[in-house]
Amino acid sequence: MTITFRRGLIAAALLGTAPAALMAQGFTPENPECIAPANPGGGWDFTCRQAGKTLQDLDLIPSTMQVVNLAGGGGGVAFAEVVNKRTDEGDLIVAASSATATRLAQNAYPGNTMDQVRWIGALGADYGVIAVAADSEVKDLPGLMEMIKNDPTSVSIGGGSAVGGWDHLKVLIAAQEAGIEEVRAVKYIAFDGGGEAVTQLLGGSLQAFTGDLSESTGFIESGDIRVLAVLAPERLEGEFSEIPTAKEQGIDAVGANWRGFYGPGEMSDEAYDYWVSAIDQLYASDEWQAVMESNGLAPLDLQGEEFQSFVQDSVNEITDLSKEIGIIQ
Repeated sequence: MTITFRRGLIAAALLGTAPAALMAQGFTPENPECIAPANPGGGWDFTCRQAGKTLQDLDLIPSTMQVVNLAGGGGGVAFAEVVNKRTDEGDLIVAASSATATRLAQNAYPGNTMDQVRWIGALGADYGVIAVAADSEVKDLPGLMEMIKNDPTSVSIGGGSAVGGWDHLKVLIAAQEAGIEEVRAVKYIAFDGGGEAVTQLLGGSLQAFTGDLSESTGFIESGDIRVLAVLAPERLEGEFSEIPTAKEQGIDAVGANWRGFYGPGEMSDEAYDYWVSAIDQLYASDEWQAVMESNGLAPLDLQGEEFQSFVQDSVNEITDLSKEIGIIQ
């Protein structure tokens, strides 16, 4: 199966270049705020907290970034909050990812579309992982897929996106590449964030976890989980070099999750330019490059109009992928 979305993302991650930093005039946020559309511990929470801390460390924002966790609907509760109630707030940014684009592509935010917000910029691409508890008897990804083939009801896989969302799609892509013909039989359970899914995995309610490397790093370092495969085209470098890819195990599944921000749709041009410039400078900093390296983020450097176009392409490609796998008609 040809997955254009994954290949487009990888190309963008490797080739993306930032526009020149925009010099915002006449706007400074008084109370900078980042909404993480999930519970603490997941990828959106990571995006808000790491970016907020680094923005403050670099004096790119005037005060501490307030992080608000607003879980529900695979990001839909936060999206609706911004579109319906906070339409012109210049101090506000919202963490977004491929999961956001997935829900928009599948019309899962009722009555909402991507053009109702302003897309600010990306901060990297996060490769997917499929993991088990450290004491699991499952040794590798083919072993997990064989269990699913033999009895789909025996394996519950949890993730931080809604049913049909990006975490779910990654498992379905792997299952399809592993030769599972009826991928909709794969048992996926949705949670409000990757952290909650891992908690259920460790408690024995799940047999496997699907998420992204950045949200898994703490659990890997603590020894709580064991990653069966990273969904990257080749092994990552540094501390993650020991993690095998799905591809080297004979399952040609690749999935990169971009991470970035959007703002309210009626945010002023001055506020928008401020945040585009701030995210551009953040990405270019040595401090953020160190965050990317320590959390396994791949390069993806897009801001402003380039990011807007990239998200539109992502939505279009996920729509095609969702139809191909049978998530939507």
